[in-house]
Amino acid sequence: KKYDVPWKDLEQQGWIATADVTEVRIPLPQDLRMEYAVAEQRDKYRLAAENPEKMRVLDELLAKHPHDQVLIIGMYLEQLERVRGRYGYPLITGKTTVRERQRLYQAFREGQVRRLIVSKVGNFAIDLPDASVMIQISGTFGSRQEEAQRLGRILRPKANGYLAHFYTLVSRDTDDQTYGANRQLFLTEQGYQYTILYDDEVAGYEPATVEGRYHEVHPALPGPARRLPSGGAA
Repeated sequence: KKYDVPWKDLEQQGWIATADVTEVRIPLPQDLRMEYAVAEQRDKYRLAAENPEKMRVLDELLAKHPHDQVLIIGMYLEQLERVRGRYGYPLITGKTTVRERQRLYQAFREGQVRRLIVSKVGNFAIDLPDASVMIQISGTFGSRQEEAQRLGRILRPKANGYLAHFYTLVSRDTDDQTYGANRQLFLTEQGYQYTILYDDEVAGYEPATVEGRYHEVHPALPGPARRLPSGGAA
């Protein structure tokens, strides 16, 4: 099987697309910090996952990929409805009819639809070969299985050789970030560079390209990300 070896090896052999993986850490707004601090444990994750400041960062990331096929994926329906209301993009949920779902997937494949919002139903094996960018706004506790399924949407060879991008938005210093550690472990085990940015760095961030690839390297101690050419020394 292909996936018996690290994905990075498969990438280098041309089996899957070259991928750039970035986590963006976003602070909770001031009015939610106290609510989060006193919330029951079961409520903390949802408060962090639905951080309204993620919308601002989503605006910036979408602006950096104006011509790409983009999947926006999340766990909470109310959050996804807000995304749809903000941008007017189609939304696929568990309530979407099979016919409508297939119609939207086909439109996405053909490039008639460039932005598609998908709930957890999108975790199933659906052929979306032209999804070159994925933005995860909320997930399920950093499940490795879920991470593999989501990355599988973009880790397919691109006909044009373009770099695939996977962004995940997490609330800084919350359970949202803590659960994201599973994601980081999974991806580093697969041989991928795992970029960490803070929300105020996104505006100046330039997505990597295959031709002149750069990584944002996050140091072990707190501080801003640093940009290094792939294979460069610190």
